Amino acid sequence: MISFEFPIVERVRILLRLEELFRRLTHFSDADGADEHHVALQTLFDMAELGARGDLKSELIQDLERQRFALEALRDNPAIAEHALDEVLGEIESAMSRQLEYTGKFGHELRDNEWLMNIKQRMAIAGGACQFDLPSYYYWQNLPAEARRADLQRWAAPLLATRDAVAVLLKLLRDSGKSNTFTARQGAFQQMSGGKVVHLIRVSIDRKLGVAPEVSANKYAVNVRFIEPTTHSARSRASTDDIPFTLAFCKL
Repeated sequence: MISFEFPIVERVRILLRLEELFRRLTHFSDADGADEHHVALQTLFDMAELGARGDLKSELIQDLERQRFALEALRDNPAIAEHALDEVLGEIESAMSRQLEYTGKFGHELRDNEWLMNIKQRMAIAGGACQFDLPSYYYWQNLPAEARRADLQRWAAPLLATRDAVAVLLKLLRDSGKSNTFTARQGAFQQMSGGKVVHLIRVSIDRKLGVAPEVSANKYAVNVRFIEPTTHSARSRASTDDIPFTLAFCKL
C-alpha cells in the first residue's frame, strides 16, 4: 500500500513541509560525502525560510496547548488507557517546554551568520556555489566528514525543538483519522462532508494499481480523482478503472 496525504489548511501544509525537510536533513547529514552535506546545508536554508513565515513558535504552542486540553478531558474515560494517555501528554508537555525555552524567531541563528547567508545567496544562482565563487565554502567542503557533520549538527541544534513539536502534532493528527474503504467508479469518487472539519485527508491504495490520487475538498464535499502517472508526457491520463482505496479524515 502507498499512502498520499493532502493538507486542507495552511498550518498543516507547513507541518508536513517541515517534517519532510527534517527527514531530508537527517538523511544527508548522516552521509559522509561533501555533496550530501551541501544538500543538507541547502535543506537548512529551506527550513529557515519556511519557518520564518508567520509566528511558527506561537502557532505550535497554541496547537500543543489545544491538544493537551482536549486529552486532559479524557482522563476519566474508561475506554482510554491511562498509561497511554500519560505518555502522549508527556510528549506534548516536553515539546511545549522546549518551544518555550527557544528564544527568537525560528532559524534566526542561521540568518545571523554572515558566512552562511553569503552561501545561501550564492546557492540561489544556478551553479553559484562553485569553488571560484565561494573559496571558503570549498575549503569547508574539503574538511573531514566528521568536521562538516559537527558543523551541520551545531547549526541544526536550535531547530530540533521545532522538529519534536512537529512530530508530536503530526502523530496526533494522523492518529485522529479513521480509515474507511471505498471504490472510485471509473476513477472518480465524491463524498459529501456535511460541514465536517477536516485538516488532512489520507488516501491509501495498492501501489500495484499504478494510479495516484488527486484530491480537492471544501466544507461541502471531497472529490478524489485517480490518474495514471507518466514520465513520458506533460499530462497524466485520468483512470477509467474502478479503483478500491481507503480514505481517512484527520483533524487537530
